[in-house]
Amino acid sequence: MLSLPVLYAIPAFIVVLTIIVFVHEMGHYLVARWNGIAIQTFSLGFGPELVGFNDRHGTRWRVSAIPLGGYVRFVGDMNAASMPDPEATRDLPPEEQARLFVNKNVWQRIAVVVAGPLANVLFTFLVLYALLLGYGRYTIPPVIGDVVAGGVAQQAGLEPGDRILSVDGFDVRGFEDFQRLISTAPERPVRIVLERAGVDKTIVLTPDVAVETDRFGNAQRIGRIGVSRTIEQGDITLYRPSPVEAVAMTGEEIRFIVDRTAAFLGDFFVGRGDVQQLGGPVKVAKVSGEVATLGIVALINLAALLSLNIGIFNLLPVPVLDGGHLLYYIIEAVRGRPLSQKAQEIGFRVGFAIVGSLMIFTLLNDTLLEAFRHVS
Repeated sequence: MLSLPVLYAIPAFIVVLTIIVFVHEMGHYLVARWNGIAIQTFSLGFGPELVGFNDRHGTRWRVSAIPLGGYVRFVGDMNAASMPDPEATRDLPPEEQARLFVNKNVWQRIAVVVAGPLANVLFTFLVLYALLLGYGRYTIPPVIGDVVAGGVAQQAGLEPGDRILSVDGFDVRGFEDFQRLISTAPERPVRIVLERAGVDKTIVLTPDVAVETDRFGNAQRIGRIGVSRTIEQGDITLYRPSPVEAVAMTGEEIRFIVDRTAAFLGDFFVGRGDVQQLGGPVKVAKVSGEVATLGIVALINLAALLSLNIGIFNLLPVPVLDGGHLLYYIIEAVRGRPLSQKAQEIGFRVGFAIVGSLMIFTLLNDTLLEAFRHVS
């Protein structure tokens, strides 16, 4: 008999990914329209078209068979990766030539490229802001209760009764903030500012690595320093920020996610990364199914977090990703002319190879880890 997460996984995954892709591609689409660019196709998914229609501007809106992404294809593009096709546009009349993406100035093209990831960030901000205003947040005082003898915290000089003020420049409003900031920094030095007897002190320490299993049986690699706090009656309070304060809190939350995502990616370049923490389509589907069992609010929150991460990923300077296009256009802006068609084609081929290899690796990694987990 299938478990609830398995039953929910596929529809939850499709819903979450479709929302994220729609937001991302709509960013490209709107800025392209505002700049007078002719748009051929707006597609949710790849492969054969399932349903679609043409709007009054001549754009084909379609839902395709493979729900693993999407694209906005401009008139004059060779493919969905926006490689220009000079032969297909050479004989177009002047008024049509003026509406081609490739013929817009470099700053307009940069704006269109940046709009996709920016839309993901804006979507994340609006969702997290609305959830914070609507539900507030439960918190407990950020005061250390117990310190494990011989642990990282004791060796660094932390003591019971210390009030944590910030970690790595992030404000700590509750003990749950402190736990999250420490747990997301395994084997990475963190800078802790605390208050002791009315005096501020700064301590730098490096959390140990621990493996923790969540309620769904997923192993997570987290940081631990050996502190705890006993929750007493009256400790837990519901904090509801004002609309203005919620803007700052949401902005800090996004800064935290970006910071930790960058640190996670950086770990792989220095040999500290854990491949089990990488996630492809299978892992995203699995997590989506698990989160769906927690309720619609949890699923919306997951969509917002994944949206931000996809926005960040798309800004990597790899051809075929938005960051690769952005790199080309920045080079063009600096040197005053675009890279040659041949150089761009070589870059796109390399980019396809990198992204394709990463997708295959994460897919195999997800599948093998899931199979091993069930066998074990």
